[in-house]
Amino acid sequence: MYLCTKILELQQDMNDNFSLTLKEWADEDKPREKMLDKGKKELTNAELLAILLRSGLKGKTVVEVAKEVLTCSGNSLTTLSQMDFKQLSSIKGVGAAKATTLMAALELGWRMQGEINKDKELVISNSDNLFNYMKSTLVNLDHEEFWAIFLSNRGKVLGRQRISLGGQTSTSVDQRILFRNALECKAVSLMVAHNHPSGSLRPSLEDKQLTRRLTEAGSLLEIKLLEHIIIGINPLGQADYFSFHDNGLL
Repeated sequence: MYLCTKILELQQDMNDNFSLTLKEWADEDKPREKMLDKGKKELTNAELLAILLRSGLKGKTVVEVAKEVLTCSGNSLTTLSQMDFKQLSSIKGVGAAKATTLMAALELGWRMQGEINKDKELVISNSDNLFNYMKSTLVNLDHEEFWAIFLSNRGKVLGRQRISLGGQTSTSVDQRILFRNALECKAVSLMVAHNHPSGSLRPSLEDKQLTRRLTEAGSLLEIKLLEHIIIGINPLGQADYFSFHDNGLL
């Protein structure tokens, strides 16, 4: 937060002498009025956040506060969704009530994405399909989870199951539970995914060993492990993944 604070202090010094209050802006520049007049798609991320924040503070419009929130998240909505209450509420002009509003709105966005995926009759055939299917479930957690996705011979999703839930650095996977569920679904193949709460996409030695064990166990049961992905955050602050299959590890 130190770098963020310094950036905001510099912006404050530049803006103090010529900031307008929101009431002094032209109607077309006000977020709510702009949405009603031009539609929600025409609003910038800062303007959409400003509607949630509702008010600014002395000498700073709500849009300027929203821009500062984005600055603190590296202009990444994914990173913003991972910021906790303490981080958000410490930004000048946000506070407790606005922080919880932002957290709620961003969480609803992730849940909506999960519903879209759930309602489709999905066919997963590659790592990108799997990532899009699982990212809303795994990208925003402060602990590690391991999920299995059970597939038909055409790649249709027959079901998915959280196999284990762990701490901030690891989780244990019971192969018996995983393959019992695969058999119950009458799956002929499966894919697995887990997250790294640290954001790192690099597979650990334990990740590689687990992948090998699952491949061997699946071979005995004629249930092929097609893919294993790690979901995390890339250097640009965006949700991303590492594929064992695409990188020749499966």
